[in-house]
Amino acid sequence: MRGFCAATPLSAQDVDVLSRPVKEKSNLWLAGALIVVFALTRLPNMLPLSFSAAYALAFCAGVYLPRRPAWWLPVSIMLVTDILLNVFYYRVAAVGWYMVANYLSYAAIIWLGQKFSARASWLKLVGGGLLGAILFYLVTNTISWLQNPVYPKTLTGWIQALTTGQPGFPPTWMFFGNSLWSSGLFTGLFVGAMKVSKKMEAEEKEDAAETAEEPPEGVPPEESKA
Repeated sequence: MRGFCAATPLSAQDVDVLSRPVKEKSNLWLAGALIVVFALTRLPNMLPLSFSAAYALAFCAGVYLPRRPAWWLPVSIMLVTDILLNVFYYRVAAVGWYMVANYLSYAAIIWLGQKFSARASWLKLVGGGLLGAILFYLVTNTISWLQNPVYPKTLTGWIQALTTGQPGFPPTWMFFGNSLWSSGLFTGLFVGAMKVSKKMEAEEKEDAAETAEEPPEGVPPEESKA
């Protein structure tokens, strides 16, 4: 009869169970960071026009968050902040049809993020964030071209909507430049933080596996295998 319980190696399933709280903590950390940074960038006059963390928020949510939270979390944050700004700062209606183009663009960026793997390289994910900003620029300005009577409904009018914009207003190419810079910056920061977090998770998982394989305290290794 064995006097001691055998110390068996930790199975892959056991390691996954032990690491699950760490993964959940990582997702919560990402969600909280996205919310805080996005809220700060939405403060009036805090950053230049179109220089926002919104593109990175939508893209990284698609990459890292589970399927359902990836949709409702960023959209909810954007909607709440839009309503607050409209009511208390711009003094206009809480919601309006002009917001449709933005939300369609954010949905497209979330969808794009879901096509990327969280294990992809930092450079590839930053490139995805930049692609999301380009997608936002094309969708919003194309819808503006279709809806705004100032633009001729021709190829020339569409190019005007994408470059010089409406007379009397800053050119749309300037907003596009700010969108690219901000998307690259915030996506790079979020992805870099997640890469560091994942590395720390892997180290914690290895430590947990090594600890589970060690024999009980005070039991010689040969007896624990008896």
